[in-house]
Amino acid sequence: MGIRVLPPEIASQIAAGEVVERPASVVKELVENSLDAHARNIFIETVDGGRGKISVADDGNGIDPGEIGLALERHATSKLTAISDLDSLRTLGFRGEALASIAAVARLTLVSRMKAQPHGMRLTAENGRVEAPAPVGAPQGTVVTVEDLFFNVPARRKFLKNQAAERRQIDSLVARYALAYPEVRFRLSQEGRETLAGNGNGNRREVLAAMFGLDAAERMIDLSDSSIEGPVRVSGYVSPVDLSRSNRKDILIFINGRSIADPALTTAVVQAYHTLLMVGRYPFGAVFVEMPPEEVDVNVHPAKAEVRFRDPSAVFSALQRAVRQALKVRPTVPGARAWEGAPSTGFAAGRGIPPEPGWMLDHQPGGTATDTAVSIPQTAPMDGAERIPLLRAVGQIGAAYLVAEGPDGLYLIDQHAAHERVLYEAMRREQPGLHVSQRLLSPEVVELSTGQASALEGQLSILARIGFDVEPFGGSAFRVRAVPQLLGALKPEDALLAAVEDFEEDETPLAAEAEARLIARVCKRAAVKAGQALGPEEQAALIRALEECSSPRTCPHGRPTMIHLPMDLLARRFGRK
Repeated sequence: MGIRVLPPEIASQIAAGEVVERPASVVKELVENSLDAHARNIFIETVDGGRGKISVADDGNGIDPGEIGLALERHATSKLTAISDLDSLRTLGFRGEALASIAAVARLTLVSRMKAQPHGMRLTAENGRVEAPAPVGAPQGTVVTVEDLFFNVPARRKFLKNQAAERRQIDSLVARYALAYPEVRFRLSQEGRETLAGNGNGNRREVLAAMFGLDAAERMIDLSDSSIEGPVRVSGYVSPVDLSRSNRKDILIFINGRSIADPALTTAVVQAYHTLLMVGRYPFGAVFVEMPPEEVDVNVHPAKAEVRFRDPSAVFSALQRAVRQALKVRPTVPGARAWEGAPSTGFAAGRGIPPEPGWMLDHQPGGTATDTAVSIPQTAPMDGAERIPLLRAVGQIGAAYLVAEGPDGLYLIDQHAAHERVLYEAMRREQPGLHVSQRLLSPEVVELSTGQASALEGQLSILARIGFDVEPFGGSAFRVRAVPQLLGALKPEDALLAAVEDFEEDETPLAAEAEARLIARVCKRAAVKAGQALGPEEQAALIRALEECSSPRTCPHGRPTMIHLPMDLLARRFGRK
């Protein structure tokens, strides 16, 4: 093929791909325009995960009627006039590409009115073609409506995620802006349901509650008490050491009000928790770094999610010191552990409800059936079960592992993994759709973050099949009326969180069946944890139940439940052979 100049519409669609990757990219660009226009109220509405419609309305400054025709021109901007202006840039946008890129791959309508003008102006574009602006009645501010995203680029449209996944991206994005600009009132409505409603009172903890849950938000550590010298100032909130996640994605970093993705700064936060968190666990929170604009280059990528620093090590050190100092100023001591004298909560500490027939009730000496009850489902081995020999409970090590003697040697049993297996098989043995439920004495309302609520909606039918009775209760709240009887001791909030949180275990063995995966998740939450002391009767009861399992040697996720030390090995170790 010879060299040729691409038609303008094709060039625009190709260029738009760098700016508009998915519906959330459109929301990002429009919200940034609203913030740069000093809006105090921003309302976002989406339909079909943003593919069908995205509307962003604000009460900002509006666009001058004489300049509105330039709004959809590529590289038309009011943010800078010379390249040197990048050194003092304090706005979120500056490239002048966003509206032109969106108009190249969607049907766009823009309505804007400045305060001093008697009427607004309306501008429409489709497939990159812009109609002449026309006067229209409108309130102060700007409304941009984007419809049929990627209608003319079907290859891009088919690679979008499903509706629920795109909604979660938008939920997360808007929540980040609400965190960065708490004085602005954000409202987000998706599919006709309001998923975020701020009040613009400047209280970041209210937004944190929507993102991480109310309990976590109340306990998060304020970094404002950290005194850091120099031009880099750090503020925000981070999790206490007894709250963590299985990955780093909930460490949110903002530079001068801009949400960025910077692995180095994420690492700085993680390293501040060095020796304070278990391996494989990570903190979460929102950290805001303020610094002179000439010290940071935001002109790195069209999406503006990456930046470069003039002195990266200074920013890294300032962020790490701020978080570490805050953790020292307000250390969080986890609750007293069972081996320090606290009463054992057992495998499924009851709600004071008598055990059903077929359940075993044990309790430690001196305890009562309501505070130390241990409920272990009686199981029957399945055909072809991988049996283990009868074992005799010997004791417990470190409040985490059981020691048992068998006819062929010594067994070390992980009490948490073992109990996961016992609960999982007990639930899987119940006939599909006929799981026995335990009604709560009074329905319990559980508040989730917006992202968690969106994810849970897709799990409600599976939860119902395994014995939960859960229904939406407005916003991000759900009402729980019943839980599976086998998980009666599990808090409803913990059960719902298990269904939607990012999981730290390898779920490959359960990938083929969504119900099995969900059962395994809630059983992991309900199972006895490392750190819980078990009495002799409780140890024996768990071992008996494990012996009857069809796959007693691994938990549902494939992790081993036991280590076997044969008598021959012990004899060799002690020099008898």
